[in-house]
Amino acid sequence: MGGFALIEALVGLLIFSIGILGLVGVQVSMTKAQTLSKFRADAAALAGELVGAMWADLPNVGLYADASCASHPRCKRWSDKVAATLPGGTPVVAVAGGTVTITITWTAPNEAPARYVTATAIRS
Repeated sequence: MGGFALIEALVGLLIFSIGILGLVGVQVSMTKAQTLSKFRADAAALAGELVGAMWADLPNVGLYADASCASHPRCKRWSDKVAATLPGGTPVVAVAGGTVTITITWTAPNEAPARYVTATAIRS
C-alpha cells in the first residue's frame, strides 16, 4: 500500500509542476505583449507631441520635414527623443502642402520592425 501513495504523490507533483510551467509561459507572453503595446503607445504619443509642436510653430512647419529637421532645434530635439524612447526608433516626417505625415519605425528585441504612421492637416 505504501508504494501506491508514493506514486500518487509523484503524479500529483508532476501535474502541479506542469501547471506552474504553464503559468510562467502565460506570464512571459503577457509581459511581451505589454512591452510591445507600450512601444506603440509611445510612438503615438511622440507623433502627437510633434503635431502639437508644429501647430505652435506654424510659420516653420516646412522645417520639420526630414531634409531640414536636423537644422531646426525643436524638430531635432523631438527626433532625438524618438531615438531615445524607442529601440532603434527612427522618424520620417513628410510635409506636402498642408498635410503632414509622420512615420515612426522601431525594432523591439527579437521582433520584426514595427511602425506607426499618422497624417494630419496643418494649415495656417
